[in-house]
Amino acid sequence: MSQEKIKLETTRLLLRTFQDSDLAAFVVYRCDPEVAKYQSWDTPYQQAEAMTFIEAMKQAKPGTLGEWYQLAIELKATGEMIGDCAFCIANDGQQAEIGFTRSQTHQKKGYATEAVTRLLDYLFTEHNLHRVIANCDPENIASAKLLQRVGMRCEGHFVKSLWFKGNWVDELWFAILHDEWQR
Repeated sequence: MSQEKIKLETTRLLLRTFQDSDLAAFVVYRCDPEVAKYQSWDTPYQQAEAMTFIEAMKQAKPGTLGEWYQLAIELKATGEMIGDCAFCIANDGQQAEIGFTRSQTHQKKGYATEAVTRLLDYLFTEHNLHRVIANCDPENIASAKLLQRVGMRCEGHFVKSLWFKGNWVDELWFAILHDEWQR
């Protein structure tokens, strides 16, 4: 039995609960080494792993403190699933961390900016959060620029602070406050 569903709309996108029909598109972009480069999973990404993930997201309750929840990003015009965005509300219930992924074929079209903007609006409006954070590798220039474009400021550059895929890597941390979002 599935839990609460989220359906957030923008001009071109629908951010929604994952569904079984997302499996093929999800596996394709998760198997792309360029997409996976800065993400927590490795390639090749197995179909069984994807099925388990989608089922878990269908059963998850969005906004459960301390647990990540991912939303599929769908093009409204075609119904095609082109990526996902995620959030985790901290145990204090006042802050959250976000993340996002999109397929290579749908990059550089403003979709991620549109999706992240809508996600931030949802978090600040529906969950009345105080602060939202995000991080990325400094070499992931597109993601850093996106986070700045949606109004987040870079609060820190941590040098070789994370053991990631067999190497020590740097992290850029970004944040935005509820008051800043309202402006």
